[in-house]
Amino acid sequence: MKDILLITPPFTQLNTPYPATAYLKGFLNTKNISPFQMDLGIEVILELFSKTGLENIFDFATQNSKVEDQNIQRIFSLQTDYIKTIDAVIAFLQGKSPTLARQICSGNFLPEASRFQQLDDMEWAFGSMGMQDKAKHLATLYLEDLSDFIVKCVDANFGFSRYAERLGRSANSFDALYQALQNEETYIDKISLGILKQKVGTIKPKLFLISVPFPGNLYAAFRCAQFVKKHFPEIKISMGGGFPNTELRQLTDIRVFEFFDYITLDDGELPVELIIENQQLIMDKKYKRTFIIENGEVVYKNDTALKDYKQSEVGTPDYSDLLLDKYISVIEIANPMHSLWSDGRWNKLTMAHGCYWGKCTFCDISLDYIKLYEPVTAKLLVDRMEELIAQTSENGFHFVDEAAPPALMREVALEIIKRKLTVSWWTNIRFEKNFTQDLCVLLAASGCIAVSGGLEVASDRLLELIKKGVTVEQVAQVTRNFTEAGIMVHAYLMYGYPTQTIQETVDSLEMVRQLFELGIVQSGFWHQFAMTAHSPVGMFPEEFGVIPQQNKVTFAHNDIDFTDKTGIDHDQFSFGLKKSLFNYMHGICFEYPLQDWFEFKIPKTTIKSDFICNSLQKEIDFKIKPTAKIVWLGSMPIFETFSKSKKGNSWEMMNLTFHEKRETTEISLEKDKGEWLIQTLSKISVFQNQKLTFSDLKSDFETQFDDFELFWHSKSISQLHSLGLLTF
Repeated sequence: MKDILLITPPFTQLNTPYPATAYLKGFLNTKNISPFQMDLGIEVILELFSKTGLENIFDFATQNSKVEDQNIQRIFSLQTDYIKTIDAVIAFLQGKSPTLARQICSGNFLPEASRFQQLDDMEWAFGSMGMQDKAKHLATLYLEDLSDFIVKCVDANFGFSRYAERLGRSANSFDALYQALQNEETYIDKISLGILKQKVGTIKPKLFLISVPFPGNLYAAFRCAQFVKKHFPEIKISMGGGFPNTELRQLTDIRVFEFFDYITLDDGELPVELIIENQQLIMDKKYKRTFIIENGEVVYKNDTALKDYKQSEVGTPDYSDLLLDKYISVIEIANPMHSLWSDGRWNKLTMAHGCYWGKCTFCDISLDYIKLYEPVTAKLLVDRMEELIAQTSENGFHFVDEAAPPALMREVALEIIKRKLTVSWWTNIRFEKNFTQDLCVLLAASGCIAVSGGLEVASDRLLELIKKGVTVEQVAQVTRNFTEAGIMVHAYLMYGYPTQTIQETVDSLEMVRQLFELGIVQSGFWHQFAMTAHSPVGMFPEEFGVIPQQNKVTFAHNDIDFTDKTGIDHDQFSFGLKKSLFNYMHGICFEYPLQDWFEFKIPKTTIKSDFICNSLQKEIDFKIKPTAKIVWLGSMPIFETFSKSKKGNSWEMMNLTFHEKRETTEISLEKDKGEWLIQTLSKISVFQNQKLTFSDLKSDFETQFDDFELFWHSKSISQLHSLGLLTF
């Protein structure tokens, strides 16, 4: 019998499990401990959005709500249509009924309420998409209409990816959340706790581990803990995950431990292992980064001499127990990167713990999850990929790194290609100069389909203040390299950074406009700067010209309200920045003056209209480091020899034909150089283990011929670069 239950409380994602419990289960497997895991969020959603679930919702609304809103009245009146169609729509979004797409797109199948009013605006955005994607979008609007009904008539806290989030957002005091937990259980609570009761009764755990990644999971986590404490008091309960890691580091409120026995911080493997071991001990209990109650006070215990496990020791994430075939893929908005997050199921892995850069001043670089950098070897990573493919039958991977290191990405790509795996993968990066044209080609060949990275504020002064380590010009060149390799680029954009002027905000928008107009960034999202307690800005606000609001902290502490000494109201830019970006992402309105996006007067941009274009015109440095590795991704050529003569002289030539996926290329060389090239391509093929450098090739070539550089940069060999002759 499994005596440990791991859960993710409602709600995170609809399309794929949040990976924390799978990571922890994978680790516990290495210790011959076999917990049971569940994603309570998806199970609640599936019960709620079912024929029986909707019948219950509409019955509840009939008895408890007075419907006055016209949109809600419409949904209520169409309840028969919703109840009739819901199971079919969910099955379609689970990928089980693809033929339903035609009916959904017909306009005669789904009941429609206010969410469908945006269709006139969205038709052009989705018109070029396939029928399946368009049907997913329409089905998503249908679910969002039902969500609006639930919020108005059943449970105001409901959201597909969060529940009662306001109670968890920077709650310096536990009072509001504690009071909410004294109230009667909500409609969603009753569904959640009913499912949980059944699972606890079946599993009969001795230890209940709740992973809380976000503020939107916090209320449900406490509600679940409260329920188990009341009905199964013998079970010990622990909280871990992203929320406590960042928010609960200054916890002192004893009331929290009416619900939890332990709250652990940072990497969970060793803290959880010790908690498990402590269940067998009466004396000499040791803890790692764990809050407990001792002598009536909240005490932080970190008294073990044991060190955290290395990434090579934590095992492969284990997704067993989770309802992998029942997650639902949705397409909420016409943002290509956001569809990756919400559409399709991704196996999640990490290339490296922490961030190899670790300097950005807005980031939580003082916390272990950022500052402790430890990469995993490429071989081990691809071993784990193969394990997950066998386990889940899914070959899509999302590497959830803070910033994946280019050198490791290269080695992972080579290993994927060498093993002849067919995978699709994406990750987060820094737009740094090491992402050369050749590296991007290699990544694409291995299955990389998208990258996301922080351009943040498109201003060199602010990028330097942020310590981002890049310039706008460099970002443009790198995004061009990714785009030309066929890899989609998403840019995280920021406004309202301390000392940012109105002029810099306008100029930043102009940079973004040019990047999208040239097609070298395809997706983006504007975030307003938030000051966090564990970032350099939060720790040393005086250095950044901001004045923090000081509140007494007994519970959560991360986001800090502040006053920028510039006195600028950055909120006023939010709508205009997001509206302009929405249009840019769809390839329109580049000719609009920036002033048109704002209802208040803004200064003219100081950025030249061809700044980004000129950044891409810089001459490429043809100098190759002697230590640079040379790799051939292409196939071996078909060749034939022939004689060539001129003015009475004849010599042997070789014609080499390269057949690649989309093209056939022919080159002609002197026979002896052709033979050398064939032999060399065989040696440097990605499928061979030989790692030859530019210097190695030069030395070998010049034992027979003169001037390797002249040969390497010749027209014939240059043609091979586009076919997969790569230099790193």
